[in-house]
Amino acid sequence: MSAKKTTRHTEPQWQAAAEAIAGAKSILLVSHITPDGDAVGSLLGMAGPLRGMGKDVTAAVDDGVPPELCFIPGSDAVTPTVEAGEYDLMITLDSSDIERIGRAGAYGMAHSKRVINLDHHPTNTRFGDIHLIVPEAVAAVEIINDFLAYLGEDISPATAYALLTGLVTDTQGFRISATNSRTLEIAQNLMSKGAPLSEIMARTLNRRSYEEVKLWKLALPSVRLQRGLIYATIRQRDLLQVGMEKAGDGGLVNYLVTVDQAKISIVFNELPAGKVEIGFRAKPGYDVASLAFQLGGGGHTLASGCTVEGTLSQVQNMVLPLAHQVIAEGSSTLE
Repeated sequence: MSAKKTTRHTEPQWQAAAEAIAGAKSILLVSHITPDGDAVGSLLGMAGPLRGMGKDVTAAVDDGVPPELCFIPGSDAVTPTVEAGEYDLMITLDSSDIERIGRAGAYGMAHSKRVINLDHHPTNTRFGDIHLIVPEAVAAVEIINDFLAYLGEDISPATAYALLTGLVTDTQGFRISATNSRTLEIAQNLMSKGAPLSEIMARTLNRRSYEEVKLWKLALPSVRLQRGLIYATIRQRDLLQVGMEKAGDGGLVNYLVTVDQAKISIVFNELPAGKVEIGFRAKPGYDVASLAFQLGGGGHTLASGCTVEGTLSQVQNMVLPLAHQVIAEGSSTLE
């Protein structure tokens, strides 16, 4: 394997990552808990090429690949737990901090000789030994796409499928403001390698389970709009009533931010054991990544999240004023 320089990434960290991979026999790949399309796309988009290099690769994410993402080729090889083994190298993907890599990542941190941190979140805490952190990238899969080019590795149809899935989901179908001409160039190249764009769009953006529809029915009466801030609440009993085992909002936070009068949307999702999971979305001009980071989470400027200890009322009383402050300090580019 010989690394090839590109015009975009020639930093020493990229060469260090290439050398670490070249010298490793066993590699553990992990991504963040409650994985989305970019997390799973990153896992599978990196696993295939590494196995093609002759590496012994374990791809893991806590609780496995969600059912709605099992259509991605190779997803059945992702393990839900890592409890044994020693690794020459661990690569964390699309994870801004150590807490986000979950139990699998915690095991890997303790049983891997070196750690590569590959991520695009501006709130990344720069854990690990080698950093492939590119905040201007629209998705982690974009960094993987560039890194494979840096290594001189070809992209198979299965790898292209995984990478395009991550690109489609993290850009919400190329609709977020960070999408640029290079994003579309990468997508076009992945399509030329065999990734079916229309199929991926249909399987990710244009689908919703009936359980999620029922959850929306219960959550929508809680929606409130206050001076540009729109928010909703999902209680633990709502999830149990509709038969959803894991916390989630079915994309409600994305839907709420589309309201004309809204600048920021929030969904408060009640968890067991006195915790609340919070999803933030924003229109261009407002930074919810800084808000999530302030609360111990992270993410993108326009899409982020965190988990906070406390009751729903306690957490809302703390978070809502902070969100109004973000609105006061921002300025919409759409008005």
